[in-house]
Amino acid sequence: MKVAITSTGNTPDSKLDQRFGRCTCFVIYDTETKGIEFIPNANKDAREGAGPASVQLVASRGVEKVISGEFGIKIKSLFDSLKIQLIVLKEPEKKIIEIIDMLNKQQSNEL
Repeated sequence: MKVAITSTGNTPDSKLDQRFGRCTCFVIYDTETKGIEFIPNANKDAREGAGPASVQLVASRGVEKVISGEFGIKIKSLFDSLKIQLIVLKEPEKKIIEIIDMLNKQQSNEL
């Protein structure tokens, strides 16, 4: 399963970005292959429409879950229509690598 995580940078030591549509970077993590891809968010400086454009960006990567600090109201309905699960993580100090470790542990427990 692919999971998108909003990030403040493009390394595993970057922190979770609390903003979805205007995050610095998206991390696409594949829980099966353990592959990690960093995608700069070209929408972060958009005057308007950053959220919906970011939804399209992560959806085009085939993600099934998105982890961020917060999501706007308009975004939630878009993700619902695409059947993509949202996870709100109110831990701005959490590093991307720690979130990936949590995902791996969760997947191990489900087996």
